[in-house]
Amino acid sequence: MSENGRILIADDEISLRMVLQTALSKVGYQVDTAQNGKEALDMSKENNYDLAILDIRMPEMDGLQAFYEIHKIRPNLPIIFMTAFGSSEIAVDAMKQGAYDYILKPFNLEEVKIIVNRAIRMQQLTREVIYLEQEVREKNMMPAVPEKIVGESPKIQEIYKVIGRVANSKATVLITGESGTGKGMIAKTIHYASDRRDNPFIQVNCGSIPEGLLESEIFGHEKGAFTGALFQKPGKFELAEGGTLFLDEIGEMSPSLQVKLLRVLQEKEFERVGGTKTFHTNVRIIAATNRDLTKEISENHFRKDLYYRLNVVSICLPSLCERGEDIILLSDYFLKRFSAEIGRIGMFFAPEVLDVFRNYSWPGNIRELENAVEHAIIMSSTPVILPEHLPPSIKIEEIEENTEMPEETGYFKPLREVLLEAEKRHISEAIQRAGGNHTHAAKLLQISRRALLYKINENNLG
Repeated sequence: MSENGRILIADDEISLRMVLQTALSKVGYQVDTAQNGKEALDMSKENNYDLAILDIRMPEMDGLQAFYEIHKIRPNLPIIFMTAFGSSEIAVDAMKQGAYDYILKPFNLEEVKIIVNRAIRMQQLTREVIYLEQEVREKNMMPAVPEKIVGESPKIQEIYKVIGRVANSKATVLITGESGTGKGMIAKTIHYASDRRDNPFIQVNCGSIPEGLLESEIFGHEKGAFTGALFQKPGKFELAEGGTLFLDEIGEMSPSLQVKLLRVLQEKEFERVGGTKTFHTNVRIIAATNRDLTKEISENHFRKDLYYRLNVVSICLPSLCERGEDIILLSDYFLKRFSAEIGRIGMFFAPEVLDVFRNYSWPGNIRELENAVEHAIIMSSTPVILPEHLPPSIKIEEIEENTEMPEETGYFKPLREVLLEAEKRHISEAIQRAGGNHTHAAKLLQISRRALLYKINENNLG
């Protein structure tokens, strides 16, 4: 087998098969040919190809049917379609179903070589990632794209500085901010940047555990301490010894449990529920809440003395809409992370998706963005993520229909409409300047060829 890759070409025109086979063989690929879809399917069952190029219209079994059948047995095989139909609606639909790309006849051989090279390279990278992921799982190593704080906005830069100053101290830290802003990630970053990094990081969500069980969860219990306590159980303080205990949603903690936590912070000791033995502890506390604790204090829901013990160093996380310049960085990070996890390297966002991301208000903050990207990756069967792959809740907020314009102004075009018209003209000019060569036009526009083809189809520029 060729080191460059093995390709299957299926077309009922013998002259076209020969031209492609000769051209691709000259650049180092091993090329097999088939005269129809059924023959291509049979050959795919017997051989492990790196790429298949299928004509849409073929006798016995057309390219689309062959594509669906081949994908059942070779789900990761990239497939490129050839079509002589200018509208290429069938090919675009096939891309939505999982095809890699499509080529319009008549085609430029140099352009075909570029597309083939990219497809082969993507397939090789995908195999490498899958292999590395298997090694990672077997060796229990860190994931290829680890969780981390992502951002370059001024507010995040200030938080980086605070983390750097507080990491190696013994000070308790109180992290505040809306739900989904990444408080847990900040807590982990502080721990792993500290000299406690080799000891446990233990997390307790004070809002998700019933009040009657939370004390036992944190401090542990002795056998027979309460109904159902059949065994002695160490608490999170014991498990986190020498490390960090992260108390998330601290504002949900009951007043009675707040008293016990205050004692630990003051005296560094505690007892298990139902026990008499005193345990001394060397655990750093990081707490987080989305509540206004000063308001909770004024309403007698939270102890003032505990608040001051926790709030030695305070980190207030901004909402995602307050750090808009980080939205695209975060979306790219989540795309790389989730696509690597499932072995779908080479995925990218269509420009329209990035427009949605920039204009959406993100009430669920980073968590909502993370979930939206993961949802889109799952829903997209092609390398390109389109707006329709996003969750239904993620959309650009529209202007209310009853908004009335003053009569004297008349009709005024929305900014988005003006921008789309300008974009359409600019793309047309680039294609004209490139002599109709889509690859060269994409380079002029500084976008991928696939993104250009998507825009050509969307704007009926073909």
